[in-house]
Amino acid sequence: MSTSLRNVVQRRNHKERGQLAGREKLGLLEKKKDYLLRARDYHSKQKRLKALREKALFRNPDEFYFKMINTSTKNGVHIQKRNEELPHEMVQLLKSQDKNYIKMQRDISKKKMEKLQDSLHFLDEGEIEKPKTRRNKHIVFVDTEDQAKSFDVVKHLDTAPELVHRKFNRPRIDTLKQTSLDTTMTKEEIKEMKRAREMKYKELQSRKEREKGLKRAERELEIQKAMNAKGERKKIGVDKLGLPVYKWKADRKR
Repeated sequence: MSTSLRNVVQRRNHKERGQLAGREKLGLLEKKKDYLLRARDYHSKQKRLKALREKALFRNPDEFYFKMINTSTKNGVHIQKRNEELPHEMVQLLKSQDKNYIKMQRDISKKKMEKLQDSLHFLDEGEIEKPKTRRNKHIVFVDTEDQAKSFDVVKHLDTAPELVHRKFNRPRIDTLKQTSLDTTMTKEEIKEMKRAREMKYKELQSRKEREKGLKRAERELEIQKAMNAKGERKKIGVDKLGLPVYKWKADRKR
């Protein structure tokens, strides 16, 4: 009877208290679940250490394997030689091959840049502004000031007045008489031409940056090759690429 009554009566749930106000600077008060996790982690580490000590205790001191020669410990850190050091001649050969490869890539990049620049000259500059670059100019020389004042661009170029502003596709009057040519451009065509121009100029800018990086890499390889030469040298400054410039002391040959 007493047991059943004890189960019926509602009892108070006892909870773990939190950190006291005067000890808040010490951080959160550790609960039982936190202590259990910390204790399990500590005991697992102790068991592993004990197992390693036993393994080292019962190990054969006369045992040998070849990694003992290629490995060592320095300040408690395990150091292992992964690759054998290459001879100096082989290192120089590899660097010379790298230089030749960079030079080949630079030549390919220069040809692509020249081809891209040539294609940009064929884009119309009359209706579309050239982004942040110098505009091309067509200079005509005359003999006297009177000829300069009375100079007629339409008569000189022998074309229609509507086509004077064009840098390309500017046919002469005889050609216009023979063929019918639509000189007007729609807004969609101008927009498409502007988009094509912007893409080409972005590509040209990226290729210029790549050319600068390849030039710097080639220059670094040249400096490394020169540094291996004998003689006393002194740093005299920095070049345009930000790389050091050295001067070797003149050594008289005997």
